[in-house]
Amino acid sequence: MAPSEMSNQTHVTEFIFLGFSNHPSLQGVFFLVFLAIYLTTVLGNTLMMTATRVSPALHTPMYYFLSNLSFLDICYTTTTIPAMLVNFFREKKTISYEGCLSQIFFFVTCAGTEGVLLAAMAYDRYVAICRPLQYPVLMSVKVCVCLVAGSWLCGVVNSVTHTALAATLILCGPNQISHFLCDIPLLLKLSCSDTSVNESVLHVASATIGLSPCLFTAGSYVLIISAILRIPSAQGRRKAFSTCASHLTVVVVYFGTANFNYDRPREGYSLDTDILVSVLFCVVTPMLNPIIYSLRNKEVKGALRKLTKTHGFSSKISN
Repeated sequence: MAPSEMSNQTHVTEFIFLGFSNHPSLQGVFFLVFLAIYLTTVLGNTLMMTATRVSPALHTPMYYFLSNLSFLDICYTTTTIPAMLVNFFREKKTISYEGCLSQIFFFVTCAGTEGVLLAAMAYDRYVAICRPLQYPVLMSVKVCVCLVAGSWLCGVVNSVTHTALAATLILCGPNQISHFLCDIPLLLKLSCSDTSVNESVLHVASATIGLSPCLFTAGSYVLIISAILRIPSAQGRRKAFSTCASHLTVVVVYFGTANFNYDRPREGYSLDTDILVSVLFCVVTPMLNPIIYSLRNKEVKGALRKLTKTHGFSSKISN
């Protein structure tokens, strides 16, 4: 588009979300469902963080990473769900231009950080299984703090880059986003300026922040599983595998939904299908993480049981 043509266009100052617009009669049901998911996510991850802090048995690198993962998942869902809940009561589901960029920044930060953090947790399990004698040195407090800080740094740098480039896009309309959140690929579709730089950076980021942690995690588990299979006793193999089963489950759920959300062909899928896949990735996965760890880990179940009894909760966690 020529500069003279762009000057005659009305620049976009707000966006309209079309997510869930196909089912206007179910807005109240959607509100209750997502409110329940959000409250469960916040409560479950808060309990996980509290349990890892107050229980001496959980003062190990693995649970330090888990506590940070729980905090990250709270931030992750808070970036999208509260705004979504408010929009369920609006006839016109809008977000300002500045609000959209802010949502992109926090959403991309959390998504990128979580991928790298899961890779760091895979490294922790690799050292615990394959280098047990060196574990106190290789996974010292300083190393753990650096791995978590590095995860956040990767996420923030990646997000700042994408958000800054998104802010340079010229958006002349339409201002309708076929989703319930703002994301980089969705904004590129609305641009009437050249997006080649944005797309190139997006591909590079997908390889470095997305694919690299996934491959590193997969490689770590190949070495972990091969080491477990060499353990002579069946009981020893079960015990070794139980220490990484929860993390492996979380990794499969996260990277599986992420790859299906971003790497599948967009053609041939309805709006409802796109929304469902994104809900699984952005909303359901953060809720499942504390559930997976509490169901498959005796130490976590014990700490949560003590925590709920201490605070007078009547609910109990089954053995």
